[in-house]
Amino acid sequence: MVTTNDVPGYRVTQVLGEVMGLTVRSTNFGQGFTAGFRALGGGEIPEFTKLMYESRYEVMNRMWAEATQRGANAVVAMRFDSGSLGSFSEMCAYGTAVVIEPIDGSMPAPAQAAPAQPAPPTV
Repeated sequence: MVTTNDVPGYRVTQVLGEVMGLTVRSTNFGQGFTAGFRALGGGEIPEFTKLMYESRYEVMNRMWAEATQRGANAVVAMRFDSGSLGSFSEMCAYGTAVVIEPIDGSMPAPAQAAPAQPAPPTV
């Protein structure tokens, strides 16, 4: 997965269409209560930061699963979008599923089952 429109050293041989992953989340009562107290003092709210990291990780995995189901070995022009639905947070990852091959003609590495991203941090 890349945010660029191409992958250096590779050429796109097939465009398989837009893929996306979506999640809508809420904090549990304890997280919301603790975050409310932290907000009084200002600064970062770790409970919400963790929620956003987990959401991004989840939507990237869902997008990658859709891409590989279509036969893609890469996603280009990947972006995130977020919003809120009342008291819930929505996170979306989207991009274009493609098949790429090295420009020099060697075989590309097989697609991974999940994106090469670190696991979300534990707070």
